[in-house]
Amino acid sequence: AFTVAFDPIFDNLLMASREATYTGVREAGIDARLDEIGEKIQETMESYEVEIKGKVHKIRCVKNLEGHQVARYRIHAGKCLPTVKGGPQEKMEEGEVYACETFASTGKGIVMDDVDCSHYMKAFDTKPRPIKNSRSKFLLKIIEDNFSTLAFCRRWIDDMQFEKHYSALKPLVDAEAVIPYPPLVDIPGSYVAQFEPVSYTHLRAHETSLHLVCRLLLEKKNT
Repeated sequence: AFTVAFDPIFDNLLMASREATYTGVREAGIDARLDEIGEKIQETMESYEVEIKGKVHKIRCVKNLEGHQVARYRIHAGKCLPTVKGGPQEKMEEGEVYACETFASTGKGIVMDDVDCSHYMKAFDTKPRPIKNSRSKFLLKIIEDNFSTLAFCRRWIDDMQFEKHYSALKPLVDAEAVIPYPPLVDIPGSYVAQFEPVSYTHLRAHETSLHLVCRLLLEKKNT
């Protein structure tokens, strides 16, 4: 995932997110401490400024969004990969996979839920409350068969000709069988950029090409 801007005034905002992500990739590796990676990411990100419409904005890391460990059919798994200092004093271990995500903001650096949620995921290991609605049960089966525990959007349900699906989806959310992922916004008038390339690492991370989601695979160096 990455942000595209067609106006060059946003170049520094995009660069801040890109370089912060690359910093996280370079710092990652077996026995790398997560809190130290987060501090380095923040240091890189917040060294940038951007001038928009004659006003200079200090670029901030979005503090309440983090990278995370990834497991099979579980996008958010295990440890978090912070983007600011003060994160968990845990270490990356052999065989772990991470998504390194950085978000550069001209606002306060704190996002909150917006309205009109369109993206969801089936809960991975939460035992849901009983579901009585027959249409909801049928929709849950469709979700399990087509998406398992990976993310999906409501438009895909529409494409399956499941009419008025929201009335069946809401009970699944209420029962915690399906988790909503609403849009996240900083303060009005602010701008946010995201950048996530792909990298696999042995003893230390290395940069790769752009335009791909960042994944850090930790494994012992072949000898």
